[in-house]
Amino acid sequence: MYNILICDDERDIVSALKIYLADSNYMLFEAFTGVEALSVIEKNDIHIILMDIMMPEMDGISAMVKIREKSNVPIILLTAKNEDTDKILGLNVGADDYITKPFSPVELAARVKSQLRRYMQLGGGAQEPKNYSVGGIDLDDNSKTVLRDGERIALTPTEYKILKLLMKNQGHVFSPKEIYKRVWKDVPYGNENSVAVHIRHLREKLEWNPAEPRYLKVVWGQGYKMEPGKRGQQE
Repeated sequence: MYNILICDDERDIVSALKIYLADSNYMLFEAFTGVEALSVIEKNDIHIILMDIMMPEMDGISAMVKIREKSNVPIILLTAKNEDTDKILGLNVGADDYITKPFSPVELAARVKSQLRRYMQLGGGAQEPKNYSVGGIDLDDNSKTVLRDGERIALTPTEYKILKLLMKNQGHVFSPKEIYKRVWKDVPYGNENSVAVHIRHLREKLEWNPAEPRYLKVVWGQGYKMEPGKRGQQE
């Protein structure tokens, strides 16, 4: 599943692009200004961006400069025929390709697939692993299953997302606020206690002795992390 961000201040164009790119392998996101595009990228793992140049609040060129400070995600500019100067400027500051309005649906789909292939398969973008192991805990993201010492453990969707985040980043300490932002995709206005509740439930399901957790550790005053623990502990 690839996440595609479509950013254009003309809502009819965004709607048309969503129709052209309707595909079971694509999750489509939309934005209507450069500021909105940056917000969507901050909250989601976007794999390719279709970006208009002339937009209110923040134009496509300025938004692209901001994106390139942190990411090499492919960006295809959406341009008009008379915007040759903007095309050149866009390519010079980090765009990977451009498409001239009005679009050919076939050409658009082909260019998106080409950029995704280059990004995901030829080294531009990292292929995300689908299996994670920490000590006796195994997570298979294809089948969405979690095993503890070979025994299947039933988790809620939120518990699963928290566990996946911690297992993907073994040893990294996440604060409750950061976990909330990444899992709930929202600003944690005093909702960090929800994280503590889910962590407690995870321990009850994953740890042989939740009072002395082997895998899911707290770093006092900082947050939570996963680590393999020591052999013999809780055995």
